[in-house]
Amino acid sequence: MIRTPLRQSPWLSQAAAADVYVKIETLQPTFSYKIRGAWNTVLKRVEEGQDDRPLVTASAGNHGRALAHAARFAGIRLTVYVPETAPRTKIDAIAALGAELRFCRDYDEAEVRAKQHGAAGGAVFISPYSHPDVIAGAGTVGLEILEDQPDIDTIIVPIGGGGLVSGIAMAAAGADTSRNATAVGSDARTRVVGVEVEASSALSQSIAAGRIVPVEVGPTIADGLGGNLDPDSITFDIIRRLVSRIVLVSEARLKEAVAGIAREERLIVEGAGAAATAAVLDGQAAGAQRIAVILSGANIDIEKLKGLL
Repeated sequence: MIRTPLRQSPWLSQAAAADVYVKIETLQPTFSYKIRGAWNTVLKRVEEGQDDRPLVTASAGNHGRALAHAARFAGIRLTVYVPETAPRTKIDAIAALGAELRFCRDYDEAEVRAKQHGAAGGAVFISPYSHPDVIAGAGTVGLEILEDQPDIDTIIVPIGGGGLVSGIAMAAAGADTSRNATAVGSDARTRVVGVEVEASSALSQSIAAGRIVPVEVGPTIADGLGGNLDPDSITFDIIRRLVSRIVLVSEARLKEAVAGIAREERLIVEGAGAAATAAVLDGQAAGAQRIAVILSGANIDIEKLKGLL
């Protein structure tokens, strides 16, 4: 795991009429921010002497790859349930790291089966988003942003299950408290804005309903953001309390963002990794003055990338 750069983006700054920075998590060893939560979780288990039990997880790809990376280092066996539609680059990377793969129809089935596997007692289930150590690890993204640019007023974050946005919102709230700000939702000095895709808006609809509700999930190039929430997810209450708002982006904007990041920033991102950028291009950051945008992952199949370019 590395401390990733926070780089000013003239392209996005012009698009937003604000000072915009990109947090380049695509440079992590497994090419996504997920390595932060995975390493934090595995190292805590090692420190606490709990590394004698195998692990099991569900993943659209990036979390599985990151956890496999950390588990191999610690000598812990890992089983990863993945949707059969997951990008080949993610599946191949998980297998290469020595984890056992089990394929499912979609992400929702993968999560159910992984939890059942853990409940059977053969392994410890590590949620890719609803786990305190995973969330804490992801929150270091926010800590680094605010250490590098303390006057950032808005952090824009992709949302799937909500682990990343929960961790960043908690980090921002803690930073605001230290600066004597209110640090709650829209009153906080540093606002955190979540971005879902129109094809999979489980958190938006759940917040509107006041409880976690299942939604119909459509096809999206942001495979890392597709799927329903675990009914017991701890991210729901964190997001309701600390995230200023959640916005939606279309597939067209996602495609524009992937291509734009390659053209203007000379960086590769997957669909999920471009969601925060898509929100900026869509005018969803109006009113913000100093913005940090998370480029969360780069694990996209090369043929899909070629088509988007």
